[in-house]
Amino acid sequence: MTATDDKGMVTVFFELNGQPRRIKVPDRAHGASGSAIRRKAEAGNAAHVGAPMPGVISTVFIVHGQAIKMETALHAEKDGTIAEVLVRAGDQIDAKDLLVHL
Repeated sequence: MTATDDKGMVTVFFELNGQPRRIKVPDRAHGASGSAIRRKAEAGNAAHVGAPMPGVISTVFIVHGQAIKMETALHAEKDGTIAEVLVRAGDQIDAKDLLVHL
């Protein structure tokens, strides 16, 4: 495993079925900035919009106080006004991380 890079990622070297492999993953062991622990969306809370899967936020088009309009397959449970945006472009997220609070 390499040292943590400036995006909070480490490169892990391993062998799978006799083949050497290399992947980049978030460095959760050392609390790097790219792997910050985030609040989770509450199940059943229509004001919470959570991440459906792990990934990296590419772009955020909304701001506090703006009416919500989704550009991807993420759907809010109700119409509303943005109370809080909890991610920025480039953030590493995990499934069920809270992205937006309505």
